[in-house]
Amino acid sequence: MLERHRDTITVKKPDFALRKLKVIITAALELSNLKGFQVMSLRDLSSASGVSMGGLYAYFDTKDTLLKMILSEVTDAVQRTLSTPPPEVYGDPVAHLNWLIDAHVRMTEEMLPWFTFSFMEAKNFPRAARQKAVDSEELTERYIADVLNEGIASHVFRSDTSPLLAALIKPLLQDWYVKRTKYQRRAVPIDTYISTVQTLILSACLEKSGSGVDAVIRTQDTAAGSV
Repeated sequence: MLERHRDTITVKKPDFALRKLKVIITAALELSNLKGFQVMSLRDLSSASGVSMGGLYAYFDTKDTLLKMILSEVTDAVQRTLSTPPPEVYGDPVAHLNWLIDAHVRMTEEMLPWFTFSFMEAKNFPRAARQKAVDSEELTERYIADVLNEGIASHVFRSDTSPLLAALIKPLLQDWYVKRTKYQRRAVPIDTYISTVQTLILSACLEKSGSGVDAVIRTQDTAAGSV
């Protein structure tokens, strides 16, 4: 984030800038998830972060710029994580699809406040920022759709697999962080959630019925160890 926004951030010392930026962004996400980004003022952010108003302006000039910085980081995390599958899943659509599901859920687990912010606040974003959030969501769908199409072409997935399946998978991935309280209340561990989604999706597209569970078991260790 620091390098991507060097044109906005005027602090010269990288170590100091990075420490302060982490404090500012953490406070912004916490405040936004508590009261909403629209309602949050820069004075609120200054108080919560312990950074003066003048100090905040050394990192961004407006709230819209801060918003763009946060959303850019979410999009970059999706691209950086999902575009680099481990070599062992290449050419194996089942393993690749399982890996995508596993990688996405674990990524959002590690960046929970970021993804919660992006999802919950999207309706209140200005048009350009709202489009950025949509683009991030569509990026995930494209990665999934590419693997599904590869599986259909290689006759691993059924030829009648719905073209809507990639779009339907995305809400299942989002549910883990959007409805966090529900899964905490039910004591659902992350591994159980991942394997359940994997099995459900494979049952909808695998050419040979009944092989979904075996495929999940075969690739679960690989996927978990690669993220």
